[in-house]
Amino acid sequence: MTLHPFRDLTDLTSQGDGLAGRYSAHIDPIWTIGPKVHGGCMMAVCAAAARRELIETASPEMVVDPAVQPLAVSANYLAAPDPGDVDVVATVRKRGRQVSLVDVELSQNGRPAVHAAVTLGVPDAGEPHYTEAQALGQLPVEPTAEAQALAADHPMAQIVHVSQGCDLSVDGSSAHFLRGQQGEPQVRMWARPWTADEQDPATAALFAIMTGDICAPVTMNRGMFGWAPTVQLTTYLRRQPAPGWLRVMASSTVLGDTWFEEDHTVLDSTGAVVVQSRQLAMIPR
Repeated sequence: MTLHPFRDLTDLTSQGDGLAGRYSAHIDPIWTIGPKVHGGCMMAVCAAAARRELIETASPEMVVDPAVQPLAVSANYLAAPDPGDVDVVATVRKRGRQVSLVDVELSQNGRPAVHAAVTLGVPDAGEPHYTEAQALGQLPVEPTAEAQALAADHPMAQIVHVSQGCDLSVDGSSAHFLRGQQGEPQVRMWARPWTADEQDPATAALFAIMTGDICAPVTMNRGMFGWAPTVQLTTYLRRQPAPGWLRVMASSTVLGDTWFEEDHTVLDSTGAVVVQSRQLAMIPR
């Protein structure tokens, strides 16, 4: 284990075969939920490849602003890969002064696992013209004494292996399933990258994107356990996250007989909305 595990996750190596846009990455087993790679981590790898390809293929006349980040990542999940080596192909579809678009495909052993369309630009930095009060803003900025840290002895940590590469705590009052009870399909958490990852702006942004898929499936609060596979996930990076804990809330409005939607809202330590996401997933069987 290094001091910057998330940066290692999103570190790409050019395949060196003379073909532009072809990279490889290694996904450590800690970035898994159960035996399979966490969907938000694969999204972060795709976003990293898109940003790198946009920067490295820029012409002298079209220099990329260093503040450019993946603003939107829309991913379709085609297969659930195992941890290990993956191949990533990134293709620039549009290069603009404010908005660029890169297609990315992540595969393992020749089998496509994720196809993502990544929109890149400079996130908001100034004061918003309008912002709605967020219910999540009532959650304390840092985990409380009653929060359940996903340490090695926590039952969730036996499945949520990503807790080995970042700091995660669950708001127990929202995770009814931890008490063997049922409640509304809403779960709240705190997440924070390790110091070395947090101090690197590109890695911090990718980590924030990953947290748009970090909460336990809200179906668990309704007594439905098991794998809830994500079919499609779209995540928006609204601002560069400030240092400190991220507050995350996942919720759903309709749990159908086959499908459900799950929304994530992520606030940084200043209370600003840094990430919003929505995914279409399948009800556990």
